[in-house]
Parts: sequence; C-alpha cells; structure tokens
Amino acid sequence: MNHPTPAVPSEVSLRRATLEDLPAIQELIPISCHGLQSQCYTREQIDAALGPVFAVDRQLILDQTYYVAEAPGELVGSAGWSRRRSLFGGDATRQGSDPLLDPSCEAARIRAFFIHPGWARRGIGRAFLALCESAIREAGFRRIDLVATLAGEPLYATHGFTPLSRFSIPLAGGVALPVVSMFKPLTGEAPPAS
Repeated sequence: MNHPTPAVPSEVSLRRATLEDLPAIQELIPISCHGLQSQCYTREQIDAALGPVFAVDRQLILDQTYYVAEAPGELVGSAGWSRRRSLFGGDATRQGSDPLLDPSCEAARIRAFFIHPGWARRGIGRAFLALCESAIREAGFRRIDLVATLAGEPLYATHGFTPLSRFSIPLAGGVALPVVSMFKPLTGEAPPAS
C-alpha cells in the first residue's frame, strides 16, 4: 500500500483489513454509530440501521479495498472504497451478486467509514479518505459516489464532495434514515443528473 496519507496520531497505523479483523470491526460499528451519529439521528434510527446500513461488507475485505486503523491494543477505525455497485450496507442483507463497476464510465464508491468516538477528529477519517481516493485513482476511476450520513456530510464536503440529493433509507418498524448522496469528480467532469 504505497498511498500517501495525511498525518494521524503517531501511535495509529493504517493497513488493509483482513477477515481476521471482522470481530473487531463488528464490535467497532455500534460504538462508532452510537457515539458519533447521535447528534443527527435518534437511538431508534441508529439501532434500526445497524445491520442493514451500518454493517460489515466482507466483499470489500476480499477485494482488498477496506482498511483498518490500529492503536496499540485496539482497532480504532475502519473504512474503504468499492469497485462494485452497492453504495452502502453489509453483505448479510444483500441479495444477489454485486457486480464490478466499469472505471471508464461508472463511479467508485466510498464505503463504510467507522471511527471510534475516542479517536474522532484526530485525522483518521481524513487519512482513510486520502488513502481511498488515491487507490480509486490508481484503479482508473474518474469519479466517486457515496451515500453520507448527516454526521459524515461535513467531512466529505470539506474534501470536495458535492451533495446531489437527499433521501431516506427505509428501515424496519417504519423507521427511516435521512442520508445524502454525494459526488466528487476526479477529472473535472460535471456531476450526473439527479
């Protein structure tokens, strides 16, 4: 992984995730969501989104496009990108295949950013984003799409992503999760029509 990344705390290292990291990632996700999403979502919304929206996608690990941040003795973040069609969610709720995207005419996806609340706002999210964007460029993609939580939108906006549309993801029990579809050109092209 020879991708330049912004500075993170000296005790934190970034590396590609492996399947052995799954238990630690699964433990991190609810901690991250309840700790960092509660300013924008109710507990009911977060709980309903855990699993169908906030979840592990093993395909990202298998594709070697998912990363973890480690501090001594603990996993403090995970994040990645995808060359597949899914915009969000875990593989446990996916039905059917998740085909590869064509870099010449389709956008790569930023996916599944989770940071431990105790390590938030210390550069880890920015470092993950830089790492992903560098890898996406190397893979030949010309643009990036993502579905941001309301809490994540400011990070992406600061890094050149433009909101395309706002919508809600329907969840169990009649609960909905408001999110933002965002786009970043890598070659100066205009955003797709909404």
